[in-house]
Amino acid sequence: MVEQDTIKLLRECDAGVKMGVSSIEDVVDHVENEDFRKKLVDCKSEHEKLDREIQQELDSYHDEGKEPAVMAKSMSWIKTNVMLAVKDTDKTVADLMTDGCNMGVKSLNRYLNKYEAADEVSKDITKRLINLEDKLAVDIRQYL
Repeated sequence: MVEQDTIKLLRECDAGVKMGVSSIEDVVDHVENEDFRKKLVDCKSEHEKLDREIQQELDSYHDEGKEPAVMAKSMSWIKTNVMLAVKDTDKTVADLMTDGCNMGVKSLNRYLNKYEAADEVSKDITKRLINLEDKLAVDIRQYL
């Protein structure tokens, strides 16, 4: 049970971190404020570091991980592009990113509770990803 919950939790982190990187890549070129852009770039870098750690853990279980759900990724891309087409401002980007971070925090906490038998390493990774998402949402409030 521990191994299965660990793998499942790591897969969800894998999908979440990939979704976060993709979302930042979708919006960063639309950001005018340099400080805001730096926060996004730094957060993306932290996501990529966590992704490498997740991949190492998944490799130790001979698991390939998980891509974000196609529907979720598609809907995110559509929402982002429609909102930016209507109003391409830093406020719009901050709004989109805050929503994405909040959904990530909510989902990851749900998986943390669901896969309670997961090992402490995967739980720690999940908590760090939750904190990273939560911190970005707080850090960009000033741009809403």
